[in-house]
Amino acid sequence: MDYIEVTITCPEDFREIFTAELAEEGFESFMDTDDGIQAYIPLLSFQPDLLKELSQTYPDVQADFSVKMIAQQNWNEEWEKNYDPIRVGDQVLVRANFHEPDPGVTHEIIINPKMSFGTGHHATTHLMLKHMLPLSLSGKRVYDVGTGTGILAIMAAKLGAAHIEANDVEDWTVENCRENCQTNECSYVQVYFGSIEQLQPEGNYHLILANINRNVLLKELPLYAELLSAEANLLLSGFYEEDVPLLMEVAESLGLEKLTQEVRDKWTCLHLRKKK
Repeated sequence: MDYIEVTITCPEDFREIFTAELAEEGFESFMDTDDGIQAYIPLLSFQPDLLKELSQTYPDVQADFSVKMIAQQNWNEEWEKNYDPIRVGDQVLVRANFHEPDPGVTHEIIINPKMSFGTGHHATTHLMLKHMLPLSLSGKRVYDVGTGTGILAIMAAKLGAAHIEANDVEDWTVENCRENCQTNECSYVQVYFGSIEQLQPEGNYHLILANINRNVLLKELPLYAELLSAEANLLLSGFYEEDVPLLMEVAESLGLEKLTQEVRDKWTCLHLRKKK
């Protein structure tokens, strides 16, 4: 599959705004640059008029847009140019297979992302990993919604979860997730193609992970609540702090209570728990 790379040069304050706007239009992956962001979308999904509309939406912002096509076979080369290892505290190192290992960290996750979202570089992935670390997952059932690279499912395996399921709506992403699970020696993670609504999983999960966007979360929250066992945990990200009141209004109506909330680079992570 060929992809379109959109490079946006913009003020730092607008990086996250443009990322959110493009995510709503189907862009799948994002990378920060020194001057702005790069965003990626399948060639067949790209609407050229979108960038003109985006520029018109923010007429007072000094932003430049450029577009180029990236063939699938060149994707790994592009990532190797821009993908540095990242750390979550002193416990987690996320790296690609072309980086040197660090035997001193507690958990090392090898992610070869190709075109899937989730390397730990984006604030939402970093927040989700951080909030997973204190959870007791040994022997537990976990579901990762919109898994992307599989990084959160792999983290759950590193933390001892016994049963892990994950899904994504892109067949390429599902393939990438399975490859990353095999690389990290957790091939027992069951990865499915399709939305969680289509798949209708069994339920009774001790933890559900959903790093998606606000609109999808609002739509799927009732299903998450139904699939959680009593007093189970739900970690959400992929939205801004100003989205929290709307999300919590829905969550509380479903018997979910907020335990913690954290913001990083304007993105937010919510840790919720299902009441008895």
